Formats: sequence, structure tokens, C-alpha cells
Amino acid sequence: MGTFVVGAVLVGIVCLIVRSMIRDKKNGKSLQCGGDCKHCGGHCG
Repeated sequence: MGTFVVGAVLVGIVCLIVRSMIRDKKNGKSLQCGGDCKHCGGHCG
């Protein structure tokens, strides 16, 4: 039973992370740059 609970918590955390990454991608942010062009040399577009 404990293994199931821990597994469910981990799956929930992974789902939240993936949802956040998808939301950031839709808003024009990327994993490489983060949308802050002054730090990446203006290559954001």
C-alpha cells in the first residue's frame, strides 16, 4: 500500500511539472532561454 501511495505522489508531481512546461512553451518561453532576452544575448526573437 505504501508503494502505491508513493508512486501516486510521484506521478502527480511529474504531471504538474509537465503541465508547467507545456504552459511555458505556449507562452513563448523555452527551456534553453526562459524568455529573458537580456541574459541570453537577444536570441529569443
